Amino acid sequence: MSAPVPPFPPLPLSAPESSLTIAQRLFHHAWPVLVAQLLSMSMLIADTLITGRYGTLDLAAVAVGSGVYISIAMLLVGVLQAVAPTVAHHFGARRVDAIGPALQQGFWLALMLALPGIALLAFPGFLLELSSVPADVAGKTRDYLLATAFGLPAVLLYRTFYAFNNALGRPRALMLISFIVTATHVPLAWTLVHGGFGLPPLGVVGCGISTAIVNWIAFACGAGYLARNRDYRPYRLFANWQPPRRRDLLALLKLGIPMGLSTFIEVSSFTLIALFAARLGAEAVAGHRVVANLAALIYMLPLAISIAILVLVGQAAGAREPARARTTVRVGMGLTVALVALIGVLLWVGREPVVALFSADPAVRAVALGLVFYICIYQIFDAVQTVAAHALRGYKVTFMPMLLHALCFWGIALAGGYWLAFHAPGREQSPTVAGFWEASVVATVLASALFGWLLHVVMRRPQNVQT
Repeated sequence: MSAPVPPFPPLPLSAPESSLTIAQRLFHHAWPVLVAQLLSMSMLIADTLITGRYGTLDLAAVAVGSGVYISIAMLLVGVLQAVAPTVAHHFGARRVDAIGPALQQGFWLALMLALPGIALLAFPGFLLELSSVPADVAGKTRDYLLATAFGLPAVLLYRTFYAFNNALGRPRALMLISFIVTATHVPLAWTLVHGGFGLPPLGVVGCGISTAIVNWIAFACGAGYLARNRDYRPYRLFANWQPPRRRDLLALLKLGIPMGLSTFIEVSSFTLIALFAARLGAEAVAGHRVVANLAALIYMLPLAISIAILVLVGQAAGAREPARARTTVRVGMGLTVALVALIGVLLWVGREPVVALFSADPAVRAVALGLVFYICIYQIFDAVQTVAAHALRGYKVTFMPMLLHALCFWGIALAGGYWLAFHAPGREQSPTVAGFWEASVVATVLASALFGWLLHVVMRRPQNVQT
């Protein structure tokens, strides 16, 4: 008979930890999350390359459709991220019996959120009309979104598992599942789009079908991992299954809705900036897209470290160890800013060959090179506000950060950027996409200051934080 499995890691969470130890724990947690995120991004890139070789209309449809799909999915996934701080607090407080029920309620919430999400994906007419999508592209976009709708429940269920697994400090399984999903999606999408093995070519719909299939594969892998891993047995995740509990669901929604809206605000602001920039011509849009892609790639690093910070802060807050939580924030902030600053310097030094990888058009390169300076500065302050926002989530503080996100990203980056691009003195006759990036830099500087102030207040008043 095997020895019983300890419910927690051998190292007691209450043991004093040095800055070096915390840095090691952050890296141990962050690097698998980073790999998983990059693999997920590669699926979107693969869809663009695969449909681009099939037809222009299908490429346009996947560009529009993926934007709609990501906006809806990330809004709902953001709500489900409430599972992470909830479970992290239970883990830190050693409330073993509360961990399994928290996951179960997260799964119920995922299924409930899937209903409005499926409706939006299956009937996206009003969204496409708002964007003035041409009729031929809109038709293909509808078919793509309908195909992805079948996989949305799996996305939300898997992301609940994703948040749960992160909260327990076990991100390597997420990296492995992301590799399986990506390795499956690329050949499957190619086959469904272009035809093969007796299947007719489906065009952009093939990408949607493949996306739905691999989302169910991801959830099946996650569920199998939970069921078979011995380390999860003490939590009795699938025993005594509970029905939906109003109090627990409302607690998750109270915590998660602001998180989902914060994510949506950030994603939608960049989507809308791209739409407004379309008025400036193809070269401006393409140049903006190049630097936006670079910014998204760089952002994966601070996001991965921030997720690790959320988990460690949540565990420390649950254990009522404010000193460890503060040290985690301080070490995490220093590491993130230092790494992003280094990347910014390297990007600035190698900006010309890097931009050349994205476009061979001299006009597009000229626009992109004129914007590189802004993202080098932008990323540093964005890293600060990202770390602070996730640390606040670890403390279960989400409503005020949502308001700050709306002020900075919608009020300044989007509205202010529109004014700077088209109506600022001297630009009425010669508008420029640089206005949006100038406003984005101002927005992130303000966001870093406001989030930093709020985090300082919360860290100094740990007795007011929920556990």
